[in-house]
Order: sequence, then structure tokens, then C-alpha cells
Amino acid sequence: MNTVETWHEEIINPVGPGNPRNGEGDIVSLGDGSLLMAWSRFSGPDDHSQGEIWARRSRDGGYTWDAPALFQENLGRCNVMSVSFLRLRSGDLLFGFAIKNHESQDCHMFVRRSGDDGRTWSAPIPATPEEGYIGANNNRLIQTRSGRVLLPVFRCIGEHYHSLGSVFGSDDDGRSWRRLCSYLDLPGRVGAGEPGVVQCADGSLWMWMRTDKQRIYACRSFDDGESWSELAPTGLIAPISPASAARLPGSNDLLILYNDRRTCPPVVGDVPWNSQFNWRTPLVAAVSSDNGESWHGFKYVEADESRSYCYTSITFHGDATLLTYYVGKPGGPNLVDMKLKIVPTAAWTR
Repeated sequence: MNTVETWHEEIINPVGPGNPRNGEGDIVSLGDGSLLMAWSRFSGPDDHSQGEIWARRSRDGGYTWDAPALFQENLGRCNVMSVSFLRLRSGDLLFGFAIKNHESQDCHMFVRRSGDDGRTWSAPIPATPEEGYIGANNNRLIQTRSGRVLLPVFRCIGEHYHSLGSVFGSDDDGRSWRRLCSYLDLPGRVGAGEPGVVQCADGSLWMWMRTDKQRIYACRSFDDGESWSELAPTGLIAPISPASAARLPGSNDLLILYNDRRTCPPVVGDVPWNSQFNWRTPLVAAVSSDNGESWHGFKYVEADESRSYCYTSITFHGDATLLTYYVGKPGGPNLVDMKLKIVPTAAWTR
């Protein structure tokens, strides 16, 4: 496996006093060529700690950034978190995020829209209008060829956060939302969690899930997300950890970032949550030329297995790919500093 060519990398949002966790962010290109980055800034180490969303701007492709500033105040009893940006075909911007009111019973996704390239934003609009705990990972909003906006989500049930996966959609550029399909599930403690969706070259939608089955599972839709095939294991051996995927610009190929555990000793039977197999390392990129059916060109993005890497975002800007993700401390914890890596997009297929 090759190490990916590095163009630039830095801990872009390091932790500090009263701020032990920064991550789950996203980056979007603005009309003037600058970049807007936003991320979840926590005042505690847990998913339900108090937190806000902060932002920075870059005018040189991501090499230097303005000072951090508050972007979205905390509207929840716990926090706001998990940033997604989407440039709509209309030219407007969508900003998606979670408002969490309870650590296990009350969480919902919202969107705000901007018609002036991020200078002002609308009031929050609920994107998951159902009761319960419904969340989404960062960097998850997409718009399909039909113009439909999709937000893949997970619904947590029970005290152990068993997850069901589904997709909410909007046919009016994010002004109103509905759940498109029944919830998908897998047996076991984790279920079908933290889904993402990408549109393939043939028009189908490929949805992936984190599981406790030592594999990433996936399914496919041919009707713009209204129905999905049965979840099935992919060839990607992975821990209980999220992945990110996107279509490479000007190509039919898909890019995925995930924690590749092929070098970890195999586990027979159920894998304990705290096992070596479930350590979120290394961070690896792979490419699919057949709409997610198989993967090749595996490359290390982060090869140091003493640290963990997760909750990635992928943004294409010019001829570069900008990645953000958590970097953990050696031996843990794994949700600490937010790292930025800028890689020539051509490197993924070399």
C-alpha cells in the first residue's frame, strides 16, 4: 500500500484549555474562490458536552486561514455539532448541523440557507421532522441529478445507541423535508449506523454504513432514495468507525476514506467495542471504478497506527482535495484535534 503524496498538512484546529475536542467539520468553496471551514467546538470530551460551531476562512486554497470565530451559537441543551455544507445548483448554500438536547433521546438535524454566499443565513429549518434521536455525520449533504437534496441519517434506539439508517430528502432546495424510506437495520449492538450517500456514474445511489461486522456494509437505490436494496457486506474491512466517500471530479470513479483493518489479526465472533480491531486507524483512501462494487489503489492518508483518525470530510477545490478529520492522542482519546490535509486530486488514481 502506498503513502499518499502530501501537499500540505497541519493541525488546523488544536484543542486548548476548556476546549478538549474539535472536529466533525466541513469545507465549502465560496463564489470569490475563498474557502469556508466550520467545525464542532466542544467544551467537554463527549458527544453530549456543551458545544458550538466555529468557522474560519481561507483565501489561498487552504494554506492560511483567518482567526477562528463563532459561526453557530448553541441552540440545544447539549450542543450543536456535525457540520455539512452543500452548494445547491441554484447557487444558494445549505449549512446542515445537529441540535442536541439530550444525550440519547433528543437530537435532530437542521439546515440554514444563504443566498449571498454565506454572508447571512436563514433561520434553522428542521430536516428530520420526527421525534427521537436522529443524527447525521458531518460532510453528508448531497444533491442528486434530479435536484433532490439528500441527508442520510441514523436513528438511535435503546440505551446502547443501536442505530437504524435512513435518508431524508428535500425537493425544494432544503425548504421542506421528509423521510424517503423505511429505516434499515442490522442485528447486533451497533446496527446500521452513520450512513453516507454518493451518486454513481450510472445514476444509482450507493449508501454505506458503519457496523460491528468487521466490514463496511452498503446498499443501492435506483429511484433517487425512495427504496434501497438489502444491506450487504463490502470488501472493505473496517472497525466500528465512520467512512466518507465522494465522486472524483470529472471522473466516474469513487473515492472512499476509511479505517482499513486488513493488517489487524482477524476476530472470530463478536468484536468487543474496545478491542484492538476497533481502533480507528490507519486512515486509508481507496478508489472504485465500478460504482462501489470493488476497490483498488489503496493509499495511506495516515499510517501512524498509534493514533486514531475519524469523522473525515472531503472537499474538492481546484485541482486539490482538502480533507479534515479528528486526530487522536497515542493510546487515546481518539476525538481530539482537527487536522487539515491538502492532496493533489490526481494523486488518488496515480
